[in-house]
Amino acid sequence: MRILFSGYAPVHFLCFKPLYDRLRQIPGIEVELSGGMRSKSPHAPGGYLYDHEQMYRFFDLPEGAVRSVGSLAKADYDVMFAANTRRIEPREVGTRIQIFHGMSFRNRAIRPETHGADHYFLFGPYMKRGFEDSGILDVNDPRGVEIGFPKTDRLLDGSLDRGEMLARHGLSGDRPVVLYAPTGERHNSMETMGEELIAKLGAVDRYDLLVKPHDHPHTTVDWWDRLAPLESEHVRLVHERDVIHTLSIADLLITDASSVANEYTLLDRPIVFIDVPELFELTLSKHARLDLETWGRKGGEVVAEVSDAVAAVEAGLADPGARSDVRRAIVADLFFNPGRATAAAMDWITRELRLP
Repeated sequence: MRILFSGYAPVHFLCFKPLYDRLRQIPGIEVELSGGMRSKSPHAPGGYLYDHEQMYRFFDLPEGAVRSVGSLAKADYDVMFAANTRRIEPREVGTRIQIFHGMSFRNRAIRPETHGADHYFLFGPYMKRGFEDSGILDVNDPRGVEIGFPKTDRLLDGSLDRGEMLARHGLSGDRPVVLYAPTGERHNSMETMGEELIAKLGAVDRYDLLVKPHDHPHTTVDWWDRLAPLESEHVRLVHERDVIHTLSIADLLITDASSVANEYTLLDRPIVFIDVPELFELTLSKHARLDLETWGRKGGEVVAEVSDAVAAVEAGLADPGARSDVRRAIVADLFFNPGRATAAAMDWITRELRLP
C-alpha cells in the first residue's frame, strides 16, 4: 500500500507525524511526503511554488521519503493524508483523508475547499457541529470520523520530560515560564504591539519569557531577526517548530487568535488573550466562521493594552486556577480522545483500510 502526505508548512507535517511514525513501521506500507513551503507565483500551477527541501529540513527523515510536488503528476497512491484545505494531490489517489493543523475560534479549518475528502479526522464535537452547520458534512455523516488531535497527545500522555524541555531552551526552571505565541494572520498582536509587550514583560524580571513567532506568517517580516535585540538571559526566541514541546513547559500562555490557545487548554493553565479587532474584521471579510460566543476567548483574560497584558500575566500566575472550570468545559467540547487520539486514529486506519 502506498500512502502520501502533503502540506505546505512544518506544522502541517507535525500534525501527521504521530501517524507517520506508526505507519512506516508496518510491513508492506510505503509512506511518502510531499508539498513544501509555498510562495505565490503567477506562472505556477494553482498559483503557488512549493519548496519541499525548506519545509522538511527540520525533521530527521529517511532518505527518499520526500518528493517534489512536480513529480506527483506521474504518481499514484492508495491513500492520501492532507493537512491543508487546498489539497496538493497526485495523479491518482484512492482514498483522501483530511486532517487539520489546528483549530482556533476563527474556524479557518472549516472551509468549502475541503470538499471532496472521503474522510475527515475531526478534532471534537465542536468541529463536528461546525462542519455540519456549514453543509460540508451532513449530520452524523460517516465521513466525519471522531478521532481528536494526535499532535496534542504528548501534552497528556507523559512522554515529555519537563526538565529536558526546559534544558532545550537553556532554562533552569527556577522561574515561571511565560510563552508568547501569536497567530500569523495580518494585524496580529506581534504586528500591533509585540515588541513593546516583549520589552515590558522582560523588564518585570520575575519569569522566563519564551517568544514563538508564527512559522508561516502572512508577512515578509523576519521576526526572528527583528526580535533578536530583545533577547536576554530570561527572554528567548523559540526557533523550534514543534510548539507542543514549548506549550508543555509554559506556566502561562499569551496569544491573540492562534489555535495554540485551544491546544493549551488541555493543560488547564492560565491564558492571556491580546485583543486584535482589525484581525477579526479581516477574518470576517474572508467569510470565515469567527466564533467568539461559544468558547472564543472565555478560557482566559482578554486585554487591549500592553500595561493590561503585563498585569494579567501577574494575576494569572498568582491564581492559575481561575477559569479552570471553563477550560475543562472547552476541552470536553473541542477534543475527542484527549491524550489518546493517535491510538484512535491508528485503530480506525487499521480497521477501515485493512492494514496488517
